[in-house]
Amino acid sequence: MAQIAADLTHAMTTEESGRNRVRDYYAEVGEREWQRLHNAEDGAIECAVTCHALAAHLPKHGRILDIGGGPGRYTIWLAERGYRVVLADLSPELLDIARVKIAEAGVGSNVEAVVVADARDLKTWADSSFDAVLSFGPFYHLPEVGDRNAAAAEMVRVLRQEGPAFVALMPRYAYLRRTMALRDERRHLLQPEWLTKLTERGRFENDIAGRFDYGFGVRPEEIIPFFDTFGLQSETLLAAESLSVGLQGLLAEFSTHSPQAYAIALDLMIDAASDPSLHGSSNHLLYVGRKRRP
Repeated sequence: MAQIAADLTHAMTTEESGRNRVRDYYAEVGEREWQRLHNAEDGAIECAVTCHALAAHLPKHGRILDIGGGPGRYTIWLAERGYRVVLADLSPELLDIARVKIAEAGVGSNVEAVVVADARDLKTWADSSFDAVLSFGPFYHLPEVGDRNAAAAEMVRVLRQEGPAFVALMPRYAYLRRTMALRDERRHLLQPEWLTKLTERGRFENDIAGRFDYGFGVRPEEIIPFFDTFGLQSETLLAAESLSVGLQGLLAEFSTHSPQAYAIALDLMIDAASDPSLHGSSNHLLYVGRKRRP
């Protein structure tokens, strides 16, 4: 019994340490997070694919929870289109940025609240209190299965029947690719225990201060069955970067010099995002599901 108690205490301490590392990371990169989705060399394609999916699957109007919405890019996008939005995130620093950006965009009247919250515990909100839920970020940082289960259950609980849920995830290979790409992180490849945790359990840990840390990488084929168990009916699974992985710099260049060709390329990438052959090689995945009637 004493050993079981000690193991539980260690697990809780490790989990709390992981959450603190996540908070610390986002406290330092807030402005970069705000800029990232408009950066043609980074998240612009991801944003375009995501916004296209939102437009296709959202109800025409309603109340939306943006859990893990950080500095508020998607909250502002939704508020500009007349939705009533609650923005919640684990990082107070990101929410401070969001409050400023929301005010600058002039959409504060459509933003009900900007609050600190944990995706695993949404007790602030009643059952079926949102017409749609966005969870863009929390599942990147839930390496413990119990935490993923709690976040999925809470997301579905606060969602009304037949309401859509939009969940961003990161594939395991995205973590391997970033490790190979960053010179001072490549040494992790020489650590068998570290590599096994990532390849077999999806657990990404980073001992370099100020870097992305305490991550979880999915296997794409497990995403739909996972959310099925929580009462969601899959609508689509998208490779958020589509065909653009490794091409962002070139795409940024010809978005300026060949805007017509870029527009065609963007349409092609949006269409290709649902191709399963791209799922494992994308940096981010977007799952869209709808809450089933009981």
